[in-house]
Amino acid sequence: MLRSCTFVLVAFAAQKVQREVPANVRNASDFHCEETQSPESTKGKPGIRVVELLSAWKAILSGSTPMLSIEITRECPLRCPGCYAYGDTHLGNEVTLRGLHDYRGDELVNGILALVRQHRPVHLSLVGGEPLVRHRELSRLLPVLSEMGVVTMIVTSAVIPIPKEWTRLPRIKVAVSVDGLPEHHDVRRAPATYQRILKNIAGTQVNIHWTITAPMLRRSGYLEEYLAFWSARPEVARIWVSLYSPQQNENTPEMLSAAERRAVAEELLALQPRYLKFLMNRGMTEAMQSPPAEPGDCLFAKMSTNYSADLETRVEPCIFGGTPDCSQCGCAISTGLHWLKTVRVARWVSIESLVKGSVGIGSKMARLYRRNGVHPRWHNRKVPDRELVQIAYPQSRTVAHESMKHESVDDVA
Repeated sequence: MLRSCTFVLVAFAAQKVQREVPANVRNASDFHCEETQSPESTKGKPGIRVVELLSAWKAILSGSTPMLSIEITRECPLRCPGCYAYGDTHLGNEVTLRGLHDYRGDELVNGILALVRQHRPVHLSLVGGEPLVRHRELSRLLPVLSEMGVVTMIVTSAVIPIPKEWTRLPRIKVAVSVDGLPEHHDVRRAPATYQRILKNIAGTQVNIHWTITAPMLRRSGYLEEYLAFWSARPEVARIWVSLYSPQQNENTPEMLSAAERRAVAEELLALQPRYLKFLMNRGMTEAMQSPPAEPGDCLFAKMSTNYSADLETRVEPCIFGGTPDCSQCGCAISTGLHWLKTVRVARWVSIESLVKGSVGIGSKMARLYRRNGVHPRWHNRKVPDRELVQIAYPQSRTVAHESMKHESVDDVA
């Protein structure tokens, strides 16, 4: 009876959110939108559909998190400065991503499907490493996930050509990481240069994800130049932005000061009306300046379960792993959901209140019926601090990387 009452209230909340969320944000992949399309083709098709919000809440009430993220490979031909996935503490202090055993072929496809059936997510993120290293397996996997009704996003550098048929599948999306204009991106993310990305996304539909670092703020007009370039590309459906998110005690050139975060937020908000593919509103810019204080306060962290490349090791306390400095978090999805939870369904009821109530019910249901037990981040226990070890790329490569050492990126493709 309690679950039924909550479900009715959530249905009302879903309709309320549709009215509150600005039109350009309603189509955002961050909020699990319709199939990726151009802005013109999505008019009247809000991305946060009632049925999708109800599906997410149904998962919570049943004791599951609605979001699942899987690092599907430990391999990556890039060596990006500050990459959290290859940090020594990303998976705790006992093992690193490069040290894990990962999978290929049937083992990978069947392993991912097993996790999806176990956790029953509404939204699945396939990350790495570089997911396109496993493009053959993904070409088998994605049609199955589409048929299962799972909204799936592949997050890639586009260092390898993206199969055009992927972006034609319902509920399948591709996000390409482009960190700044060529003067910064091509240095940080070689061999996934602008020239290679433009070649490899031709004829597809992709979302662009941009992580802003401090050096990008030294030239006036930089932010608008980036938005103008990618907004004009016919392959681009949406653009969203993160701010560089450091680990605790980190001191690197990529980090933004508090003053820089405020200035970036104000400029991005002013730019949004001129670039309709760009996902931003006032609530999100406010969340950028005042992010969740800890993982227990982060709606994204609480609603997501994350696995690494062996399909067993959990990434905690959020997708960044290690000991993230939450006070300086700039994650696009965390920011968006941190704002969204402040939306009020009624005068005295916010989305955050509904989530807390639903988590309480879901925790009880998990104890009663689910083998997985209660999600660790639903306990609201503070994650213990772990010693930060700065990112260091080993001179020797893993066995898997040795097999690629004499191959070009084109050979992998």
